[in-house]
Amino acid sequence: MHWFGSLLSGGKAVLLKGTNPEFILRAVSEEKCTIVWLLVPWAQDLLLALDSGKINLEMYQLDQWRLMHIGAQPVPQSLIRHWKDYFPDHQYDTNYGLSESIGPGCVHLGVENIHKVGAIGKAGYGWETKIIDEQGNPVKQGETGELAVKGPGVMVCYYNDPKATEEVLHDGWLYTGDMAMEDEDGFIFLVDRKKDVIISGGENIYPVQIEDFLRTNDSILDVAVIGLPDQRLGEISAAIISLKPGMICTEEDINEFCRKLPRYKRPRKIIFADVPRNATGKIEKPRLREMYGAAHLVDAQNRG
Repeated sequence: MHWFGSLLSGGKAVLLKGTNPEFILRAVSEEKCTIVWLLVPWAQDLLLALDSGKINLEMYQLDQWRLMHIGAQPVPQSLIRHWKDYFPDHQYDTNYGLSESIGPGCVHLGVENIHKVGAIGKAGYGWETKIIDEQGNPVKQGETGELAVKGPGVMVCYYNDPKATEEVLHDGWLYTGDMAMEDEDGFIFLVDRKKDVIISGGENIYPVQIEDFLRTNDSILDVAVIGLPDQRLGEISAAIISLKPGMICTEEDINEFCRKLPRYKRPRKIIFADVPRNATGKIEKPRLREMYGAAHLVDAQNRG
């Protein structure tokens, strides 16, 4: 879908077989690419290679590269600010969509709105959006609710699954399962996946907010925050943290860093491990909950 504009105008496209930083920059340089679509992990890897000195931008012809396009998940504001340190003249854009809405495009930021970095944008051409509560009623501006979209790309149904279809389609509106909020200017910000929200002692905790905060720590390469079962609170938040190569960081260091967060948002458990992502760059949180959930219960029972 991202390529359709170029396809319709006869523009050239370069399809990569790999996504390591050197491969990406060499393709941009040799093929004279002007627009590059990246996933968050690819952009993070490229920045890490630049920070460590493994890559020298002077070795590549990049003057023609004008736009960095990113999406498929919430984009940390810190990532784009760091990107602009190396590529100050780059335009930035992002789209939002689902397979059920024919992919990206139902919400669009626009290159003219880089001052709203972190937002996914406003309703795209021919689309409508609303943010709703559990009863399907619109929430007040600034409040968090589920994002619903309506437009020409909404699917007809899930094949041979009327029950699943009924759960997400309501009078032409597609309930996305993404929690979002709209600011005073009408720009939509993703907060988290509805199914990933952690309810701890009656408080709603949105993992993406904690992940974005932890990524501002210079020692952290990647992070995922998940809910683990807890007998007293229902769930507690756990941060799975992958450190940058050569960095040393302890649980005490992370806890001290998190003192800037409200107490209820501070991770109750810190795990140093790799953060698994799927082919589209999204964190595999169900896998993490499966990996660490049972072990956490056993530990809690042993302590009890």
